[in-house]
Amino acid sequence: MAIWRHKPARTGVIKNNNMPSEKEISNSVIVRRLTKQYGSVKAIDNVSFRIGSGEIVGFLGPNGAGKSTTMKIISGQMPADSGCVEICGESVAANPDAAKLHIGYMPENNPLPEDLRVDEYLKFRAKIKGIPRREVANAVEEVMETCQLHRKAYRKIIGNLSKGFRQRVGIADAILANPDVIIMDEPTIGLDPHQIIAIRDLINSLRGRMSVIISSHILPEVEVMCDRVIIINQGEIVASGTSDSLRKEFIPNDRYAAVLKMSPETFSRQLGHICAEAKVEKFKEEGDGYFEYTILAPFDSNLSASIISEFSKDASCCLREAYFKKPSLEEIFMAATRKSWEKVIGFQKKEEE
Repeated sequence: MAIWRHKPARTGVIKNNNMPSEKEISNSVIVRRLTKQYGSVKAIDNVSFRIGSGEIVGFLGPNGAGKSTTMKIISGQMPADSGCVEICGESVAANPDAAKLHIGYMPENNPLPEDLRVDEYLKFRAKIKGIPRREVANAVEEVMETCQLHRKAYRKIIGNLSKGFRQRVGIADAILANPDVIIMDEPTIGLDPHQIIAIRDLINSLRGRMSVIISSHILPEVEVMCDRVIIINQGEIVASGTSDSLRKEFIPNDRYAAVLKMSPETFSRQLGHICAEAKVEKFKEEGDGYFEYTILAPFDSNLSASIISEFSKDASCCLREAYFKKPSLEEIFMAATRKSWEKVIGFQKKEEE
C-alpha cells in the first residue's frame, strides 16, 4: 500500500515566483500531455485533463485503455516519459513528497492486515502518515465515524470483516490524513446492493471536501456518484464531460417508448404526422393486441407529450404509456469508445492505401 503522509496546516506567506495562478489552484489535479511508452507500445499518448476542487470524477475505459497507467503516474507510483502532473500546485515529478501530502489512495485489492483490529490499524496508519501523536485519536475517531465504523466494527479484527466493511476501512485509511485528492480504484467491486449504497453514500459525503477520482467498470454507480466522467481508450482521452453533455455529443438521437394497441404500419404512419423526422427503431408484441415501440427522434423534440396528446384522442388504441428513454452511461461509453476505434481503423486503412 502506498504511504501518504499527513498534510500539515499551512501557515505564513509562501514566496514562490512559480506559484500557480488562482485559476489553477481551483483545480486540485492538473494533467498535461502525459505520455508513457512500453517498448513500441504507447500506454498513454498526450493525455490531459483537470479535476476541480471538491469534484467527484469517474475515470473510465476498457481493459488495457491506459487507466491504470494514468492513475499510477498521478499518484506518483510511476514516472511518465513526458508531460506533467500537478496536485494542488505541486509537481508529482519534481516534488513527489510534497505532492503526495495531498493524496489519499485506495487500491482495488486493498492489502489490509487481517490480524489487526480496525482501530489499531488506523492508528498505525495515522502514525505512518505523520499525523502528530496528540491528534491521532481524534483523527481516527473522525474517519471511523465518517465511514460508519465506530459502532460495530472499530474493535473487530479486519480478517473477520465483510467485504463491505473492508472497503470502508480502505476509504477511512485514504481520507485519514485529510488529503485534498482521493484516488479510488474499483471501490464498489464485489459488494452486494446494500453495501454498494453505503459506499456510494460515503463517497457522496466527500463531495466539496475533497476531490475524488474513481476508476471503475460499474458504470451505473459511476453515473450516480460522479459530477463528471473522463473516458480513455487506446491511451487517449476520447470523452470528457457531464453525462448530459456526453449524451448530446455521442448519442445522435433521442429515444422514446410507447405502448399501445396499434399495428406497426398504422403506428409508423401516424407517427410521421406527429413528427416527420421520427421513426420506429424497433417494436415487440406485448400480447392482447399491445405493441411496445422504441422511437428515434431529434433532440429535445418532446415527443412523448405529442404522442400522449395525439393518441389519447383515439380510445381504441388504448395508449398505456409514453416516455423518454434516457441513454445510460453504458451507452455513452460504448459510443465514445466505438468512435475512437473506428477512427483508428479508418486511419490504418488510409495508411494502407
